[in-house]
Amino acid sequence: MKRGSPSLKRPLIVKPLIFQLATLLIACTFFMALALRMDSGGLYTDEAITPVIARAIVRDQNGALSVRETPELAELRETSPDLWFVAEDDSGRNVTSGEVPLQYASLLGRLDDLSYAHLRDRSPPYRLSAVIRREIAPAGALTVLGHGKLTGVSLVVLLASNFIVIPIFLALALISLFVTPWIVRQALAGVSKIAKEAEQIDANRRGRRLSEEHVPREIAPLVRAVNDALRRLDEGYEQQRRFIASAAHELRTPIAILRLKIDTAVEPSTRKLSADVARLSNLAEQMLDIQRLDADRIDESVDLGVLARRVAADLAPLLIASARTIEVQIEGASSLRGDAGAIERVMTNLVQNAIEHGGRHVTLRVTASGFEVEDDGPGIPLEERDRVFEPFHRLRPRSTGSGLGLNLVQQIIERHGGRVSIVSAPGGGTIVRAEFASR
Repeated sequence: MKRGSPSLKRPLIVKPLIFQLATLLIACTFFMALALRMDSGGLYTDEAITPVIARAIVRDQNGALSVRETPELAELRETSPDLWFVAEDDSGRNVTSGEVPLQYASLLGRLDDLSYAHLRDRSPPYRLSAVIRREIAPAGALTVLGHGKLTGVSLVVLLASNFIVIPIFLALALISLFVTPWIVRQALAGVSKIAKEAEQIDANRRGRRLSEEHVPREIAPLVRAVNDALRRLDEGYEQQRRFIASAAHELRTPIAILRLKIDTAVEPSTRKLSADVARLSNLAEQMLDIQRLDADRIDESVDLGVLARRVAADLAPLLIASARTIEVQIEGASSLRGDAGAIERVMTNLVQNAIEHGGRHVTLRVTASGFEVEDDGPGIPLEERDRVFEPFHRLRPRSTGSGLGLNLVQQIIERHGGRVSIVSAPGGGTIVRAEFASR
């Protein structure tokens, strides 16, 4: 994947998390405000006074409760001049401090039935505002009813409720981080499948299309567009292939007639055209070879040693006429499955190239991994060794070749699961090596 390519992680995980947090905060604020009736306003007694009061309660020898003036309680009295409270144990014994309003007198002796409450009168200054809490103190379990400094409980509750949202958000974050990627992988499983199908499409495997069966509805238009593009490419390639095949077939007959007339001509100037006609004939045959590559390849056992000897025998007259020699070396038994005719054309083409561009001696060597053709010519420059396989590329501009030979060699070898490379010969010259992975 190219660096900087957009990922689905941010839009499918990070953005939903931000949206979820914002939604939770707004929802909690709204519902808590509704529950507390914030429109009415009002203050409540701060429930932080009950622990201070509980720690100040002690028992005497008879078990009765009494108030011990602790520094905490003294400080509380300073901040809350109108402080009053009642502390009661489970047996109904209680102790009071300050002026307890008459409205709460009926609760004395019955506080053990309560554990939590906020009480408030209808209008300011909220002198009847009180809080009830169950506390564990040095004197034992106590229920404290008290009035002290006032605070906006609604604001505290709202803030606390939003803090409660944080663990919920963290749980949602964990779910999104671990569950969402799994959901995305499941949802895009069809995309992964067509990606693997796309990797198998190449110039040698035309007619293939991407599957639309398991692709998400949103991605289906892209898949259909790719399939349409592949179809148009196949149609264009097929038109080009038919044109090359038709042109090559149409050229063979007039070229054969022309060659016959030149070979039977008596004028020296006419006979000099024989080499040019041979080039034209070779070009037509190579065009037909390109067309044959697209046909169904024959799958048979090919003995490379037998083919090498046959090629050397067929080219021997040409080598003798040009004062060159050829040697066949069998260094290992090598065979493969494929088209014997196509492999023979490869060997012939490489030997002919070595004759034309090489030195005086050509070696056709069969190895355990394939075969190679070695010459003792001037060699091929390193920077040209990849370019010579390009169509119509000539090492020398005035070369008599068509420029299609090595490109055909490469295509045929690759169709047989092999690779072709060019290296320098130990004593100078060039080695064109064909290696096959499976044989």
